[in-house]
Amino acid sequence: MPLPRILITAVAVITTVGAVLADLVIPDLAAQHAFNPAWPPHAKFHDAQYMVMTVLLGLTGLVLAARPDRAGRLSAIAILATPWLGMIGALLFPDTATHDPEFADQTVFVLGLHGQVFMAIVLLLALLVAAAATLRSPAAARHSHPR
Repeated sequence: MPLPRILITAVAVITTVGAVLADLVIPDLAAQHAFNPAWPPHAKFHDAQYMVMTVLLGLTGLVLAARPDRAGRLSAIAILATPWLGMIGALLFPDTATHDPEFADQTVFVLGLHGQVFMAIVLLLALLVAAAATLRSPAAARHSHPR
């Protein structure tokens, strides 16, 4: 399996299961999200919306990554980048935060960044490497243009 497909597949799997695990399944993390009693129902609705969206985007990315052509891989990269760019972009809105204050002592930081933001940057870099490798691959170019 070529490097771009490995990277895209890894990001797709993480995208598919990551939010569901963090926001719904892993007890200590789910207590900060779906099971947080301080969150109003509307906030929980948007968390559930995000979980469903990331599953759908991740699965779409997996399907596109399996295609043999460059266009499929590049489409997968764009789709898989969406939730991670959205996470970083959300920080630009007023009154947003990576964690609620009552969970500050339970929040993981990596290199001064919230763990999720750090993970988003790593996954976006992996997708950038996959895109560069896909665009540079002569084999991918041959598969993109039927003869």
